[in-house]
Amino acid sequence: MIDSRTKLDSLQSVWKAGYDKEKARILICAGTGCIANGSLKVYEAIKAEVEKRNAYVTVEMLLEGKEGTSVVTSGCHGFCEMGPLVRVEPGGILYTRVKPEDAADLVAALMEGKEPVDRLLYRHPVTGAVYAEEHEIPFYHNQERTVLGNCGVIDPEELREYIAKGGYQALAKVITEMKPAEVCQEILKSGLRGRGGGGFPTGRKWEATLMSPGDKKYVVCNGDEGDPGAFMDRSVMEGDPHKVLEGMAIAGFAVGADEGYIYVRAEYPLAIQRLKKAVKEALDNGLLGNNILGTGFNFKIKIKEGAGAFVCGEETALIASIEGERGMPRPKPPFPAQSGLWGKPTLINNVETFANVPIVINRGAEAFRSIGTEKSPGTKTFALTGQVANTGLIEVPMGITLREIVFDIGGGLRDGKQFKAVQIGGPSGGCLTEKHLDMPLDFDSLLSAGAMIGSGGLVVMDQKTCMVEVARYFMNFTQNESCGKCVPCREGTKRLLEILERAVNGEGRAEDVEILEDLAEAVKDGSLCGLGKTAPNPVLTMLKYFKDEYIAHVIDKKCPSGECKALAAYAIDPELCKGCTKCSKVCPVSAISGEVRNPFVIDPEKCIKCGACVSTCPFKAIKEG
Repeated sequence: MIDSRTKLDSLQSVWKAGYDKEKARILICAGTGCIANGSLKVYEAIKAEVEKRNAYVTVEMLLEGKEGTSVVTSGCHGFCEMGPLVRVEPGGILYTRVKPEDAADLVAALMEGKEPVDRLLYRHPVTGAVYAEEHEIPFYHNQERTVLGNCGVIDPEELREYIAKGGYQALAKVITEMKPAEVCQEILKSGLRGRGGGGFPTGRKWEATLMSPGDKKYVVCNGDEGDPGAFMDRSVMEGDPHKVLEGMAIAGFAVGADEGYIYVRAEYPLAIQRLKKAVKEALDNGLLGNNILGTGFNFKIKIKEGAGAFVCGEETALIASIEGERGMPRPKPPFPAQSGLWGKPTLINNVETFANVPIVINRGAEAFRSIGTEKSPGTKTFALTGQVANTGLIEVPMGITLREIVFDIGGGLRDGKQFKAVQIGGPSGGCLTEKHLDMPLDFDSLLSAGAMIGSGGLVVMDQKTCMVEVARYFMNFTQNESCGKCVPCREGTKRLLEILERAVNGEGRAEDVEILEDLAEAVKDGSLCGLGKTAPNPVLTMLKYFKDEYIAHVIDKKCPSGECKALAAYAIDPELCKGCTKCSKVCPVSAISGEVRNPFVIDPEKCIKCGACVSTCPFKAIKEG
C-alpha cells in the first residue's frame, strides 16, 4: 500500500534502480494490430530463446538484484504497417514484420554482439535505405511522442514500471501541494484544448465544473472512439492506461469529484482488459479509492462498456448511456458542467485530453506551451491511413503541415501515385487538398478550411479516389448512426445520402447541385448535437474543392476517377485487339461479339460494367472511359 507521497518517491527510486539492472530489454508490440499479426507468438518464441541462454529475468528478479535480459510486451509502437514490431534496448534497434522463426537470429544478434539481423530491418520503399535504429526511421522523424511517450516503451500491465518512469508523481504533486482552483488555472494557462473534437479549452471546462454548486460531482472519460480508421484513444488505453487514470484523478481533485467513469466501446476488448487491471492495481496500491496518499482525497473509477453507437461520442448521449438509457443527445444548456450524470455537475474529456494532464502538471504550463502553436499548444495523435506508404499511429506538434505528415512521416503515396486529398476528422471532418499541403494543422486553421481535427483520423487519397463516393461513404455512415431524435439530422442526412447515391449510380439531376449545398447547410444549422451539425462537412468540402467532379457525375454522367462502375463505359481499341476471344468468353451477359483474329466490339446496351473483360484481356485493348 502506497499511503504517502514519501513512500511513492521511495518506491519510484527502488523500482527504477531495479529496472536499471537490465542488461538488455526486448519489447514486443502487443497493441491490437500487432497481436492480430501474431506478435504474442513472437513474444513466446523470443522469451524461450532468452531462457535457453539462462539470461531471462522477471521484474521480481531485477528487484532482488539479479541482472539479465527482460522480455516484455508493450503497447503500440505506432508503425503499424510494419508489425509485428520488436525493439531491442540498448541501442533502440527496431525489427519489423518479425515472425516466431526469427527469434533465434534476433536473440543471437543481441547476446553475441553481432550486427542487427539485416532482413528484419526497415527498408525505405522509395530510396531502399536500411535503418537499424528506430529514431533514424523517417516515420519517426518530426514526431513528438509525449502522450504516446510510454507506448511501446513500458509494459502497460505493470504498475511498478509506470511508477519507475515517474508515474503518479503529477497526482502526488497536485493533492499535496496545490488547491483545486490552482490546478484548474494551471490547465487553463497551458492552453490545452480538448483532443476529441472541436478543441474547446480544457481549463474552462474544469473551472465551470469546479464552480458549479453541488456536493456530488463526476468525471467522465470519453473513450467511445467511433470514427472509421481512428485508433488513437484505443492505443493510449492499451499502451499506457495508468496515465489516463492519473489524469482523471487529477481532474477529480481539481473539480471536486470523488467518482469517475471511463466509457469504452465494447469493440475494444484489449483496452477494457488493461484498464480494468490498471484500476485494480491502482486501488490495491492506494493510488485510487479512499484517502489517496494519506491526503484524505477520495476518487474511484468505474469502467462502462458502450454498445458501439457512434452518437455516444457526443457527451450528453454518452451520459444517457451511462445512466442506462438509450444513447441520445440532450439539448444544451444546461451543459454537463452544470447538470450532467444523474443531474450532477460532470466534467467530460476524452482519453487523449486526460493523458495530457500529467504531462502539463509535471512539466509546467509554460513548457507545455513551448510545443505547438500559440492557440493550439501541445501535440496531437493521428491515425495515418489510406494510400500513404507508411500507415500507423503518429504524434506530432500542433501546427505541423500536412506535407510533413504525408511525405516525410508517411513516406509519400504508394507506388508513386499522385496525391489528391486527405479526409481529416472522419465523418465529422472534411477534405484537405493539394493547396492545403503547407497549411499548419491546428484547430483554427482547419476550421477556416471547412474541416476539423475531430478525434484525429487522417485518410490519404490518391488520384484514383472518387470524392463523390467518399462523401457518399461518410454520409452513409452518419445516416446509419443518426439517433433519429431531431428532424434535420434524421431526415436531412437521409436526403443527402439519396442525392449522393443518385450521383454515383448515374442518375443525378442538374438541380441536385444546388439542392445538395442548401440541404447540407440546413442540416448543419438545424441539428441538435455535434453528429448532425458536422455530418455535412464531407459533402460541403467536396462541393467546395471538387465541385467539377460532382458536376461531371451529374451532368456528364462520368466519373473522372473511373471508380463509379455505374458511370463506366467500356470500349475495345481495334488497334490493340487481336481477336483472341477471351473477353467474350468471360462476359456474363454476352455483350461482346466478333470474329476470331478480328477486333471485337462491346454492345453498350447489354454491358453491365462488371469489368471482367478488362482484367481478362492480355493486350490491354479494353479501355474504360
